Amino acid sequence: MAVVTMRQLLESGVHFGHQTRRWNPKMKRFIMTERNGIYIIDLQQSLTYLNEAYDFVKQTVAHGGSILFVGTKKQAQESIADQATRVGMPYVNHRWLGGMLTNFQTVSKRLTRMKELEEIDFDDVAGSGHTKKELLMMRREYEKLSRTLGGIRDMQKVPSAIWVVDTKKEHLAVTEARKLGLPVIAILDTNCDPDEVDYKIPGNDDAIRSVTLLTRVVADAVADGLMSRSGGGSGASEDVANEPMAEWERELLAGAEAAQPAAEQPAAEAATQVPAEEAQTPVASSETAAEEVTAEETTTDDVATGAESADPVQVEAQEAVAEQAPAADDESLQS
Repeated sequence: MAVVTMRQLLESGVHFGHQTRRWNPKMKRFIMTERNGIYIIDLQQSLTYLNEAYDFVKQTVAHGGSILFVGTKKQAQESIADQATRVGMPYVNHRWLGGMLTNFQTVSKRLTRMKELEEIDFDDVAGSGHTKKELLMMRREYEKLSRTLGGIRDMQKVPSAIWVVDTKKEHLAVTEARKLGLPVIAILDTNCDPDEVDYKIPGNDDAIRSVTLLTRVVADAVADGLMSRSGGGSGASEDVANEPMAEWERELLAGAEAAQPAAEQPAAEAATQVPAEEAQTPVASSETAAEEVTAEETTTDDVATGAESADPVQVEAQEAVAEQAPAADDESLQS
């Protein structure tokens, strides 16, 4: 699966090169055509090289390496700082100081000085032990160091590789990296020299959207490498689980555990009472049904007993009267 689509590259203007009169003949193989005096870069090649650079950055970071983001032109300053900060990598987005890589030992001393100045409260004249002028000079020194070295404040050693926006403008960074044998990943516009770069990404290095997109892809590769290095995040989860709890957390947890059995006891009693009531209801209904059956049997027995106890003479007399009654009715009709 591609890390970026062709549509995204087109919408960001990655395919636009420089004017035809400003080009490097070594970039000819990356140029697809020319339109209105502007070279059009072959995005199919850009996509292929971008995937290769993505895999390299991911593997480098996964094995414990770091990537230095470099882009001091206005179009790249914001995206370089944002994306590098997002993945916790060092960056340079204002001015490249000569020897930042080849003379890192001296640069690290300036980083130590900057960290010392961070501890000073420049507004507290009485408690600082310095005069107002001294504090003013130290404040200016700190602002200058922070502006030029703030992005590499936590860089402890030379990075494993560098990501460069516009190799012509950042030629000092590219030269130092090549001198130290560091891999260079860079955007190559039609006026750049591809021989200076190890992992080439043909594209537009002047448009803000193009620079932002490509820098974001490199930062995503760094993020994937960090996840692979940490084992997909499982190590972080184990650290959180093994971390000792604070005293207030233990008290809160103990209170919750004590309240849970107290809340479960009334619920258990209520659950016990409901089945008992349900068990009593069928017994009562069965007793009522038994009483009704007994009453019916008693009535039937009484009727049978009454019929058996009747006098046979009275029965014969009643039958004779019943036979005479229809005869009397017939005589009255004939008369």
